[in-house]
Parts: sequence; structure tokens; C-alpha cells
Amino acid sequence: MPGYSARPPAIPTVILDDAVTRIIRWDFEPGAATGHHTHGLGYVVVPMTDCHFLIEDAAGERRVTSKAGEAYRRDAGVEHNVINGGTEPMSFVEIEYK
Repeated sequence: MPGYSARPPAIPTVILDDAVTRIIRWDFEPGAATGHHTHGLGYVVVPMTDCHFLIEDAAGERRVTSKAGEAYRRDAGVEHNVINGGTEPMSFVEIEYK
């Protein structure tokens, strides 16, 4: 069925959206996912908790672990689905620069 996912959705909370940046906090229960998406802007991710990512992209699936506070940056154009592949809730802050 198109558009259907057995995974619960990750919860985005917009913290700031102005002319320079958009800042979103993402909260995931175990197994929750963002859904497949393409980033139209470059961004920085700052994990608020230890994050056990399951990433689905054109290359397949891979697992990535990031410690709380361990920031990373990606360029615009990234296409993926981000899933909490761990057994505990996880959250991160995503900062997009316009």
C-alpha cells in the first residue's frame, strides 16, 4: 500500500525557523522513522542522546552509532530514511542552514 509504514513516525519539533536557519528537535521511540526524504539544505546534527541509527538509502541499510553531543555535518541532497535501530528512545537536534 503506497505511503504505508509499519514503523511509528519520529516526532519533529521546530525550535527556530528564520531567514538563516531552521532548527528541529527529532524524537524517536525504538523503531520510529522519519520516512524517506531528501535534504534540500545542508545541515548539522547534534545528538542529544546516544543514537543507534539504522539508515536506509540507495546503497541499502547500514547502522551508525553517534554519542550524545557528537555533532556531524552533511551537504544538501542527502536522501535517506532515519530509523531508531536501538532499544531506547533517542533524540537529536538538526540545524539546517539556508
